Amino acid sequence: MFSLQSLFPLLAMLVSLLAWHDPQPLIVWKGAVIPLLMVIMFAMGLTLRWQDFRRIARKPKPLMLGVGLQFTVMPLLAWLLARVLALPPELALGILMVGACAGGTASNVMTYLANGDVALSVSMTLVSTLAGIVLTPALLLLLADTSIQIDAMAILFTTAKIVVLPLAAGLLISQYLPDLRRQLFPHLGKVATAAILAIIAIVVALNADELAVVGTTTVVAVMLHNLLGMSIGYGVARLSGMTAAECRTIAIEVGMQNSGLAAALALKYFTPMTALPGALFSIWHNISGSLYASYSHWYIQRAIRQQRQQAKQSGCHGHE
Repeated sequence: MFSLQSLFPLLAMLVSLLAWHDPQPLIVWKGAVIPLLMVIMFAMGLTLRWQDFRRIARKPKPLMLGVGLQFTVMPLLAWLLARVLALPPELALGILMVGACAGGTASNVMTYLANGDVALSVSMTLVSTLAGIVLTPALLLLLADTSIQIDAMAILFTTAKIVVLPLAAGLLISQYLPDLRRQLFPHLGKVATAAILAIIAIVVALNADELAVVGTTTVVAVMLHNLLGMSIGYGVARLSGMTAAECRTIAIEVGMQNSGLAAALALKYFTPMTALPGALFSIWHNISGSLYASYSHWYIQRAIRQQRQQAKQSGCHGHE
């Protein structure tokens, strides 16, 4: 699962290039985006157990801090970047949709690779996903350009359908059909990865003509959105007295969004152009997340080696 996930940035760029080069075969699959996202949510549900909910109650402070940052820092950053960089209305709404969504499921794997707190990561993803059913449409209504019609209730019901039903189905199977869960579990990473790659390819294909004229500004906005989110998440967690592992986890969770959901909602209620920031974010945040996880792992291993070396030297001096 993790080896395939580590290849995700490369695969995402590859399918994006292929979709851009020959978009026609993929355009007809526009209606598959929401079912594909439901597959991802179902896979997430299969990774959960009832114990995950108990873990939330035992240690609520880092969880509440992380989720609070998720739904304040990311939407406000999106709103600010859209104005500072003067993004066109459709793209501004697209990046705001990314900012208003919950944390992405890939963050759990990145947290594992970064030697973070995986239990906290899973809890944050779960809580933000459920909270996002209400908060995502509410934030869009609050922050989107007033000239754009936002049907908050329709978005709320669609988000609930995409998230709750498959998530609950996966959780129930995980809890009451453990043999079936054991059979499915080894394949979840591959299935979820394939589903998000398919979503990226479809969104890129739908925007093949527009990609040539979008320019670098949208790409810069997406990159800054992610990197500033991770940096602010880490900094606030550090100032709040969280452990190093919790800080890394909160940074990843805040910066890595469920951009697949943003793209799906954009395609259903707005335009393919509005879904483009979600597709770009899906590619970029996996690159940045992978790089951050690799750096964190290297930094921790180096610190461990230094401690062992110091202990060894202290032991040698002690025998003198």
